[in-house]
Amino acid sequence: MIRSKLYLILFAVLLLFSNLIFASESLIIQGSSTVLPIVQKAAEVYMEKNPDVNISVRGGGSGTGIAALLDNVIDIANSSRFIKDEEVQSALSKGIYPVPHRIAIDGIAVVIHPDNPVDDLSMEEIKKIYTGEITNWKEVGGPDRQIVVISRDSSSGTFEVFEEIVLEGEKVTAGALLQTSNGGVINVVTSTKGAIGYVGLGYLSPALKAVKVNGVSPSKETIISGQFPIARPLFIFTNGWPEGITADFINFILSAEGQKIAEEQGYVPLF
Repeated sequence: MIRSKLYLILFAVLLLFSNLIFASESLIIQGSSTVLPIVQKAAEVYMEKNPDVNISVRGGGSGTGIAALLDNVIDIANSSRFIKDEEVQSALSKGIYPVPHRIAIDGIAVVIHPDNPVDDLSMEEIKKIYTGEITNWKEVGGPDRQIVVISRDSSSGTFEVFEEIVLEGEKVTAGALLQTSNGGVINVVTSTKGAIGYVGLGYLSPALKAVKVNGVSPSKETIISGQFPIARPLFIFTNGWPEGITADFINFILSAEGQKIAEEQGYVPLF
């Protein structure tokens, strides 16, 4: 009789723990370091509202996030660019059906060291700097100092958009220092007086000097109006149309509260 009661108690405890385990839900999100601040903050607020949900958010770049989605090891891929045709073909061959969800709009700010007196660069000048045709700041009205070109690596969605809009498909100079994140670009630019880099709008701070591009400063207003020339939408991707907790979290990001979070992080909300 005692043994039977012990078995019943053990069974009840196991049942209780199993219910606790299955009651919790989780999301794994990975990708763009530009999208990261929005989704990370949204995840923090969402988990406060839903204590039974655990959301893990990692960076690594747009290409890394999309690759992880195609390998079916994450729930959501953050991307600061649209998915490529070859990625779609790879996804379909694996039975993955990537669905895009636009969550905000961003500008790519061209940044230099605060001590650099240059205030304005044309799109053509930026292109020539990044392709290695212009190598000294004195060629664009600055001091006699070598330009240190800082770029993102090939896994970056920001790099893809910058290459398309600014470089028009031409290659970045072989002498460029490649960084894996917006933070990496910031660290080099703030510590190197001759440096030039580019970051998402949400990463601007007094430690950086954002130059005007074609006479236009990067801001929420100039991006909405279409005046600032280097802008793009930000996406998250799911495998198929989202359901359950994935759909609920995306709906939160797209809600008025979620869009306010995007704006507070320095980005342009959808409405």
